[in-house]
Amino acid sequence: MAATTLVTMLLGACNKESSVASDESVTISEASTIAVPASAAGAVAAGITDSVYIVGACDRNENREEIDSASVPSSALSYLDANYEGYSFHEAYTVTDSAGSVTGYVVIIYFNDKPVAVKFSAAGAYEKVLEQREYGDLKGNGHHHGGRFQHRDGKHRDSLAISILPSAITGYFASNYPVDTLLKAFTNADSSVLVISKNNLIYANLFSSAGTFISRSELPSRHGEHTAVTEAALPAAITYYLDTTYPNYVFEKAFSESVNGTLKGFVVVIDANNTKYAIGFDAAGNFMASKAIH
Repeated sequence: MAATTLVTMLLGACNKESSVASDESVTISEASTIAVPASAAGAVAAGITDSVYIVGACDRNENREEIDSASVPSSALSYLDANYEGYSFHEAYTVTDSAGSVTGYVVIIYFNDKPVAVKFSAAGAYEKVLEQREYGDLKGNGHHHGGRFQHRDGKHRDSLAISILPSAITGYFASNYPVDTLLKAFTNADSSVLVISKNNLIYANLFSSAGTFISRSELPSRHGEHTAVTEAALPAAITYYLDTTYPNYVFEKAFSESVNGTLKGFVVVIDANNTKYAIGFDAAGNFMASKAIH
C-alpha cells in the first residue's frame, strides 16, 4: 500500500486516545489500525512510503496512547538492546484497561531496515513479537502469493540449497572457518544470504548478495551433537511457545542437541515478519534464550 502520510495504527480491538488519520477503505470491525513504514528509510522520509500493519497489540476495551522512548520501562529497553543489536527506535505506546491502568507496552523498532513490534507487560517483561500484515491481508490468513509475507504458505521460497551457494561464500568458509559444517542457507528479502553452520556451536553467517561476508553470530546453542529434526518432532511445549510468542511465524529449521547420547535441548530457526530468529529450548521444551538474526 502506498501511503501519502505516515499513519501509525495498531490492529486489534483497542482504541486510540488521540486522533489519527484513517483510510475509510479499511473495513475491520472492532479494530483501530496503525500502519508503519515497511523500511527504516521510509520511516524517516517525509513523503510516500510503503506500509505494513501491526496486528494484535490490544485486547477488547483497551486503549493505547503514544509515548516517547524515555517512558518505556528500562527492562523493556534492555531487552531490545540485548536481542536486537543496532536497532533504531520508532515509536511506543502504553496499553491501558477500561479503568486506566497500564496493562502493557508496545514498542516499534527497526532492525536491519525492517519494522519489529514487540509487546511487553506492564512491568516491562517481554511477551511477544506482534504479527505484521499488508493492507490487503488485514482479513483472512495474513498473506497472499507475491506479497511481502507470501512465505507464510509454507513453501519456503527463501530456502537456498547449500550445493548452489556462490563460490565467494563457500570460499570464505574454506579460508576462515574450514571445519564448519554448513547446515542451511536462506535468501533474505534484501537479497543477502544467511548461512547456518556448526562448529561445536551453531552460528548464523550473513553475506551480501554478491557473497561478501558481513557478520557471524553465535546462536543460543550448546556444545555437543546437533541433529536436524522436523517441526512435527518438536515437543508440544516448543510449538505452543512459538505459536503464542511469534504469531503467524514460519518454521525454517530445527536441531536437537545431545551430549554423549543424552538430549539436552533444541535450537529452532523461524521467520517472523521477515526477521529470522534462533530460539533455544531445554530438553523438555522450555524456553531458554532467543536471538534475532537478520
